[in-house]
Amino acid sequence: MRLFPGAPTPFLDLSTGINPVPYAVPPLLPEAFTRLPEPADEADLRAVAARAYAVADPDCVAAAPGTQVLIGLLPRLFPARRVAVLGPTYAEHAHAWRKGGAEVREVTTPEALANADAEVAVLCNPNNPDGRVHDARYLMALGDRVLVVDESFADMTGSGASLAGLLPHPGLILLRSFGKTYGLAGLRLGFALASPARAAVIRDALGPWAVSGPALAIGRAALADGAWLATARARLAAEVPVLDALIGAAGLRVVGGTCLFRLAEGDAAPRVFERLGRAGIFVRRFAERPDWLRFGFPGTPDAWARLRRAMLAA
Repeated sequence: MRLFPGAPTPFLDLSTGINPVPYAVPPLLPEAFTRLPEPADEADLRAVAARAYAVADPDCVAAAPGTQVLIGLLPRLFPARRVAVLGPTYAEHAHAWRKGGAEVREVTTPEALANADAEVAVLCNPNNPDGRVHDARYLMALGDRVLVVDESFADMTGSGASLAGLLPHPGLILLRSFGKTYGLAGLRLGFALASPARAAVIRDALGPWAVSGPALAIGRAALADGAWLATARARLAAEVPVLDALIGAAGLRVVGGTCLFRLAEGDAAPRVFERLGRAGIFVRRFAERPDWLRFGFPGTPDAWARLRRAMLAA
């Protein structure tokens, strides 16, 4: 709004990779708000999450108030002197490890990550912002290193993108985002998947009642609703070519993405950003790559129509 003070409101925010059609929140008992959660409630959520993420043992699951909390927590729980990050990617990973005292090196290929002189290796799979999906085979020989894989966008890609089947590998830590997939980012719920020993360390550090009663109840319902997830995947997959066509019509080319966001490239990117901003539509731009824009998906027919008008405007 500061950038485009004369734009029509409300702004259409397409800067995120959050599902624009959220899971319908079920009715909640008053006790979800008025009482502290029981340990059994948290254990039930971990069991449902283990099934949803294809993890054999619920003891491999730690529930947290959002994945971002886990990103900041891992460097404190499992400190390292040298960390390698596969980039370009979500900048908070490198920031968190540097804040934890590590020397962070960014590499650009999976092979370089596998061969890096580092105690911890970090990647996003699928990657943010380009949607790259990496084959897990080159990561099998981890030695004594810790591998942190942010799988925040894996739900909409299918089970083949996840490394959960490798657990309980002692050196593997996976991060899963609930809010992005189910369109409930404000609920603040995320998961770490790791060996039972590492997951227990994470749970102990988070302390009791780390996840709110409403988040426990909604998380259990949503993660058990496989039909909803399948429908959401199909809907978003059908919308990918529609958004890609609009991006192409605006003079940009799609160079990556997932079913929750698309990455576009082209010299016209700054002009498209300005045009959309003046129309009250906000997309993600990148200071280090002015020729890039990332587009989230509109959630309603009116939002699609608004984006179409702005993208096709002369």
